[in-house]
Amino acid sequence: MVVIEAKLKKWGNSFGVVIPIEVISSEHMKENENIRLILLKDSKKAFEATFGIGKGKLKKTGQEFKDDIRRDLYSI
Repeated sequence: MVVIEAKLKKWGNSFGVVIPIEVISSEHMKENENIRLILLKDSKKAFEATFGIGKGKLKKTGQEFKDDIRRDLYSI
């Protein structure tokens, strides 16, 4: 897994993010290849708005969610 910071830029009617060439090379990415992104907005407000949002509504524990995410992230 690679973590980068990027600035969101307007491209036509959409927004885009530039992935540095060093990451493209090190991860052996190719044009038109599907990739998975995990987006985190750097904002305390966003964290506070989502903290506890699923309490009492979810069928899995927080640890089970973390285990699932780790399995998805690190399975090759």
